[in-house]
Amino acid sequence: MLQRSLNRLSSGMKIVKPSDDAGGLAVSMKLSATINRTKAVNTNLANAQSFLQTQDGAFQTAAKVLDRISELKILSSDVTKNASDKANYDTEFTVLKDQLVSISTGTFNGVSLFTSGATPTALAVATTEDGGTTVNINQATLDNDVSTITAAANLAAFTIGNVTTGIEAVATLRAQNGAQSNRLAFASDMLITNKENLEAANSRIIDVDVAEESTQLAKYNVLVQAGAAMLGQANASSQVALRLLG
Repeated sequence: MLQRSLNRLSSGMKIVKPSDDAGGLAVSMKLSATINRTKAVNTNLANAQSFLQTQDGAFQTAAKVLDRISELKILSSDVTKNASDKANYDTEFTVLKDQLVSISTGTFNGVSLFTSGATPTALAVATTEDGGTTVNINQATLDNDVSTITAAANLAAFTIGNVTTGIEAVATLRAQNGAQSNRLAFASDMLITNKENLEAANSRIIDVDVAEESTQLAKYNVLVQAGAAMLGQANASSQVALRLLG
């Protein structure tokens, strides 16, 4: 018993070997596996959050580009501008248009941030350790929403209304991105709470109660020392008896 207390205190575990509590060990192993899966799911959620943050950064840049294009459109319509001036505005427009196309091909760790066409592609992100519940994040359709601008040959080929529509579309995409990010954040909070509760339950099974076990150690230590003293006393008494007989 003294050795068992020493083993428990030195390891910090109540169950040092299966025979200490076979049933408890089995439950603890299952809980530990669930805890590890929960941590892995939370890591995936954090990566999905990073995906959305990178995507939103692209939206912000696209909005700035569209804002500048709308400014160029107004400036180029100034009646005091000659053909050379308007050509200069068109040159900047061409560069900005190329930047919009470049943004729409962005990736995160090799995974496309956007998809082509009018329908976004949903990426399912598990929010529970058993994979039974998922949340979708979108590969948005940025190229489709700015296609009128990127297809234009020059500033004269589109209207301010076309740019405004593009800016509104990007604003909507940012709103959707934010909603998805919030959903992931709440799912992550729930996972953290679940993990803490699972760890507490597992600790009650597997972790040693230091105060209680220290008391047991002291008791067994006293008993061992008392036993040793009594054995020494018994041996001494036998030797006295032998001397008397001699």
